[in-house]
Amino acid sequence: GGLRAAAGARGPQARAAAVEAEQQAERWAFGEQREWDGDLAAFNMVTDLDKLGVTEGEVQAAYAEFDDLLDQYFDNFSFEPGKLVSGVVLSVSKRGAQVEIGAKLPGFCPASESCIEPSGNIKSVLVPGTRREFKVIPKGGHRVSPETAVISARRVESELVWARLKQLQQEDVTVEATVEQVTRGGLICSVDGVRGFIPASHLGSFSVEEGTSPVGHKLQVKFLEIDYSSERCLFSHRRALSDTQLKTFRVGDVVLGTVISVKAYGAFVDIGGNLNGLLHVSQISHDRLSNVESVLSVGDKLKVMILSHDKDRGRISLSTKKLEPTPGDMIRNPALVFEKAEEMAAQFRERVAAAEAAARLEEARMQEMRAGEAVGEEEAAEEEPAAESGE
Repeated sequence: GGLRAAAGARGPQARAAAVEAEQQAERWAFGEQREWDGDLAAFNMVTDLDKLGVTEGEVQAAYAEFDDLLDQYFDNFSFEPGKLVSGVVLSVSKRGAQVEIGAKLPGFCPASESCIEPSGNIKSVLVPGTRREFKVIPKGGHRVSPETAVISARRVESELVWARLKQLQQEDVTVEATVEQVTRGGLICSVDGVRGFIPASHLGSFSVEEGTSPVGHKLQVKFLEIDYSSERCLFSHRRALSDTQLKTFRVGDVVLGTVISVKAYGAFVDIGGNLNGLLHVSQISHDRLSNVESVLSVGDKLKVMILSHDKDRGRISLSTKKLEPTPGDMIRNPALVFEKAEEMAAQFRERVAAAEAAARLEEARMQEMRAGEAVGEEEAAEEEPAAESGE
């Protein structure tokens, strides 16, 4: 209408108006966006196909081809459970989040699958406009349309956390756990959002004031077992304590202990610092002992030598046998063993050091001998071709 109005006018002003109207029409032919307030319903892009030299039939054919390409993409791109997808959070509600993942419809992340922490707030974890990875999961009982994929941010986080915990286990690192529940068999705790169990036998000396619940308490633990496939995680507070306290002790040290339990196979001795060790029946005396209770009773004070420490099992082996001035003293005269403990331990360490030095000398001698034999073989190998050429 603007072109016709300009063509019907007279004079320079009419020609200028005609030029301006033609330029405006050209801009609008390519869909120039006029003032728009962001309302999709009000958006209206006007395209003059004649100006572009495109027919209506060609436009419809292009749309049909584009639809075919989209169908091929959605047919070939899998949104099956287990697949990782990258998505942008569109909106968040108490029920869950709508996420653009490149499918026909936005994916749905239920609130229960928003993060690894059970008490996590979905609105603080999934923020509209942010991009992150999700894992496609079975629809289960979630009420969504057949073409909507159900996705999980929690599963992605969980895999990363379990991998990190496995690495910490391999490095034998001590971590902090939070007590969540008390059971008859021990404590249920969590580390980085992963729930695990501390058996009562691995609680060590952990206790709380009478009338106080341990829930919420934090304690140091080491890993006993990790299995991601079954989501099984076992911790040990005793091992963490043992590892920390044993740094003050060395193998060969003599420590004062108290017998806390007597068994047929030996006695358990409290050596302080939240550490208990086993004095096996074979390490009580050089003489044969058929009944441990005939020598040791609960509450007995005795000096023992630290024989070994099994870090993986959190166990300490003790010995009084090594402290006997003469074989059988622990049975006939335990007071003498107590009195001479440090002296006998020093002699034992000297014997061990001498044996280790002799072993190192023997190893060096064997290496020198092997090196000499290798040189002799090389010289013989070099002389053999020379002898053959001389013949």
